[in-house]
Amino acid sequence: MYIKDQRLHDFLRDSNLISQDELAAAYKTSRTSARSLADVLLEQSLIDAISLQKVRATILGIPFVDLAGQKIDLDVLRVIPEAVAKKHHIVAFARTPSELRVAMSDPEDLQIIDFIRKKTGLRIVPCLSSAEGIDEALVQYNKSLQAEFSDLITADAAAVNTQENLAKIAEDLPVVRIVDTLLKHAVLQSASDIHIEPEEKDVIVRYRIDGILHDAMTLPKAALRGIVARIKVLANLKLDEHRLPQDGRFKIEQDGKKIALRVSILPVFDGEKVVMRLLDESSKGLTLEAIGLTGRDLDIVHQNIARPNGMILVTGPTGSGKTTTLYTILDILNQPTVNISTVEDPVEYRMERINQTQVQAKIGMTFAAALRALLRQDPDIIMVGEIRDQETLEVAMHAAMTGHLVLSTLHTNSAAGAIPRMVDMGAETFLIASTLNVVIAQRLVRRLCTACRAPVPLAQDAVHSLNRIINLEETLARLKKQKRIADDVDSAHISLYRAVGCDRCGGTGYKGRVGIFEVLEMTQEIEEATLHAETTDTITTIAREKNGMTLMIEDGLAKALAGLTTIEEVLRVTKE
Repeated sequence: MYIKDQRLHDFLRDSNLISQDELAAAYKTSRTSARSLADVLLEQSLIDAISLQKVRATILGIPFVDLAGQKIDLDVLRVIPEAVAKKHHIVAFARTPSELRVAMSDPEDLQIIDFIRKKTGLRIVPCLSSAEGIDEALVQYNKSLQAEFSDLITADAAAVNTQENLAKIAEDLPVVRIVDTLLKHAVLQSASDIHIEPEEKDVIVRYRIDGILHDAMTLPKAALRGIVARIKVLANLKLDEHRLPQDGRFKIEQDGKKIALRVSILPVFDGEKVVMRLLDESSKGLTLEAIGLTGRDLDIVHQNIARPNGMILVTGPTGSGKTTTLYTILDILNQPTVNISTVEDPVEYRMERINQTQVQAKIGMTFAAALRALLRQDPDIIMVGEIRDQETLEVAMHAAMTGHLVLSTLHTNSAAGAIPRMVDMGAETFLIASTLNVVIAQRLVRRLCTACRAPVPLAQDAVHSLNRIINLEETLARLKKQKRIADDVDSAHISLYRAVGCDRCGGTGYKGRVGIFEVLEMTQEIEEATLHAETTDTITTIAREKNGMTLMIEDGLAKALAGLTTIEEVLRVTKE
């Protein structure tokens, strides 16, 4: 739902809900800080969230409903599936034989209104509500589901068959229901991984949500054999193999989402540990802006992926989103006029019109061997999942030098660190200087939940801590010059946000993740430093002073000032 600031300003001016002077000052702040008037009014406590939503409802000419404290009939609530309700922040709260009244944060979401109308056959009456009211109503889903889930696990885990025929156990209804429930809740909570870990007396199930592991439930140890057998059947693995690791895949579909699961089973002291990686194959169309690239960094990346040849490297530790960035770039480059081929280990996402090759080291199909074969396939663009050794690096650089655009990843802590790392792997400095286009270093930080985040001034001890890592005044000046923060921000008066926690974000204060980046372009100055085999620190200094490179922690600070994340998250992922 979007209401122009000018329209909101004019209504508030005529309504006398706040003083004219306060409104004028807030409007001026919104203009200079590139924030919406509504956000400024809420931050300065000039109007509360419910009153603001009532104003919006009046402007839009739709009813307002306050769901806080309302007990909704379960049959009415469940007219809209929980996953749909949470995704679109919508709740059904009243029903008649002919119409259904729904509370929404965005009543202009015509697509979801039409979906519910077709599903129910009722006339839909959209009503505006506060985010807090909808969150409180959504908790009623969770309570009923948690109770149902608890009963299911207790009853079915106790009923798991103890017979020796693993194939039959895997098809028993109790086991099927337990595994299906584990998968369903992982998808509902947007988990990226499921860990099933056997202990001496029980089984711990944990979900990785926004990069952090959370305990989901504890199951009786008796349930382990059946659960592992069921997952092995789904992933087409050997049921009678308990001594060796096994890897497999399978797919599920839930609420219109196609989820691919990559399964890894490892023998441990108390049984077999299962880790399943969830990959949402229905989430297409990511953009570089959506993953967190902005300003100068975004322009540099767009310019370099448009070049016909050379090498683009994405660096960072495991789990920092490197593969997602590469897939996003491939999605942008994926046109009928080019031939794109990849070598991956493993192939994470299937992409149409892209030839994806899986590494098979056991039979000699290594990155280097597969890359050599690809060069005979007339490719325009090549993606190498990871450069792990000198041979792969040499073949990739040769491909970049002979007219191909090569995308790959490297494990380094910073963008500048990629160049010394390539030298250490045996690459000639002149080849690095002539083939490398750009290095993108990145980390993932958790996004603040917009429903419950709260502004907080940066304490002086935190200012001192930041100054030990970066020059805060210099960094703020750099960010102002890049138009990423307001001109009135200074180190003595920095307002950030803190994670609070609500039902919408599961009490964590965070929902989703966003990247923080450091982009090093191969300019003439960096080429000369590369030819002289300069250190990481020297290359970083040149890139900052001569080319205006923004450090990862500086990009993180800008995102923290914008309310996307917290400074604690930025420091957590950037510490070395």
